[in-house]
Amino acid sequence: MADLDSQLDLLRQRVARINAKYASVPATPEMREPHHVAEWLPGGEVETAAGRHYETTRFWERHRRHGSIDISTLAELPNDLLEAVSEGTVPASPPHRWAYLDTETTGLAGGTGTYAFLIGLGYVTERGFRLKQYFLREPGEEASALHALEEDLKSFDVLVTYNGKAYDQPLLETRFRLSRLKPPFTRMAHMDLLHGARRLWKLRFDSCRLMELETQILGVEREGDVPGELIPYLYFEYLRKREIARLVPVFHHNAIDILTLACLTAIVPYAFRDPSEARLAHGAEMVGVARWMRKAERHEEALAWMRQALTRRISDGLLFRTLWDIAQMERKLGREDAALAVYADLAQTRNPHRVQALEEMAKYYEHRERNYVTALEFAREALRLSKTPELEHRAARLERKAAARRAPRLL
Repeated sequence: MADLDSQLDLLRQRVARINAKYASVPATPEMREPHHVAEWLPGGEVETAAGRHYETTRFWERHRRHGSIDISTLAELPNDLLEAVSEGTVPASPPHRWAYLDTETTGLAGGTGTYAFLIGLGYVTERGFRLKQYFLREPGEEASALHALEEDLKSFDVLVTYNGKAYDQPLLETRFRLSRLKPPFTRMAHMDLLHGARRLWKLRFDSCRLMELETQILGVEREGDVPGELIPYLYFEYLRKREIARLVPVFHHNAIDILTLACLTAIVPYAFRDPSEARLAHGAEMVGVARWMRKAERHEEALAWMRQALTRRISDGLLFRTLWDIAQMERKLGREDAALAVYADLAQTRNPHRVQALEEMAKYYEHRERNYVTALEFAREALRLSKTPELEHRAARLERKAAARRAPRLL
């Protein structure tokens, strides 16, 4: 019994020495509490029925600008601005009922293991443009942030995103369901501005990424930004070290993405609502809108914009392709003479559609004019430039027809 008492006494002494050793050691960054976010990001902790999370806000007054766009313009956009570009899926609604949303996530590939640690929600007010950001100091705060987002979205009818239909909305819907919350998006019309931006600018720019258009269209050069591929790493580093300073550029990145999205919404939809209001200056933009009109069976408007595009800045490749499209549309509308004139222009110079134009002229003179000699000349010229079985067959047939036409008839 004495031995046991002595062993316990030694154990107590050892525990006391360990406690004394660490009592004077300050807490390491890993041991810091989540509330230190406020030291770098003005805002506050928000408590909901699902828990707690952190929110921060930013505000841009009406008199300020983001590149070429006045913030005041955002509140003055027409209620029906989004109808045409969305092909009627977004009904008329006042701009203060539009919610601009973007997320920063723990991965770029998506999947049930990916969640949005930062959700940005921007909206127009009478005084300017306001941004609210919902931040997860811990992954366990996700349900609270989603609950708050759901409540805030009740004030809006339209969701505006950039690639949100493919990424942000599906991701958030998954997170809502995993948190046993009902996704709030089913009652909202969704305007994914990426699709309209691509129609308008894919022929002009190599990329239609949001930051590319921010620079090219709005004239904004970001400072202190963080590459998107680094954002998940920075958040995981924050979870390990609790050093919120490294995440501050991510909040700025998200904020500017949403402000840029709102300002581009003041530009892109006009091109599809009324191109004259959009003040299109580049030929590639006009062709982009014209192609959309052609797809919508608005052929006369499409032709008008294609012809106008030819008078503006436009690359050689796009110029020849547009001439070809004009000819094809004129022929589809039954205006053979107008189409033939454009085919003739294309047939006279080196370009990617020269052989096609020569072949179309050969078809015209064979079937419309019954002028087999002229048709044969165009077929031979096309065959000289591109030796294909189809052209060889056409030329041989025209030679027989031309020979038959020249042969004297016996009485």
